[in-house]
Amino acid sequence: MVQSITQIGGWDPVSGTIHWEINAQIDQAFANVELNLKDAGGKGWEQVFRINSYHVPLNDEALEAMVRNFRKHMPQHEPLWTVIGVARLGEDDDMRVEIEVVAHDPR
Repeated sequence: MVQSITQIGGWDPVSGTIHWEINAQIDQAFANVELNLKDAGGKGWEQVFRINSYHVPLNDEALEAMVRNFRKHMPQHEPLWTVIGVARLGEDDDMRVEIEVVAHDPR
C-alpha cells in the first residue's frame, strides 16, 4: 500500500502567477493537485481519500467552488474533507486557498 500526500495552492505552474479571483484560484489548485498526483505516477483525483483545505477567507463562495470541483474531479466518490479558515497562507498575500490531499495507490 502506497500513500501520497501533496499540498498545493492555486498558482499557475508555468508562470507562477496567482489568480486573485477565488473561483479561478480554486480551479487552478485542483488542476495542480491532479498534475502532481499524475506526475508521481498515480491516477489523479480518483485515488484521493482525504482532503484538508485552508481558506483566506472561509466563505460561501470558496465552499461552493470547492464542492463544484469535487463533483467535477471525483464524481464517483466523496473523500473525507476538513475545511479550515486561516489568517494567511504561504508567502504571498494573494494566496487564498491551499489544498492538501492524501491518495492511495494499491500498486
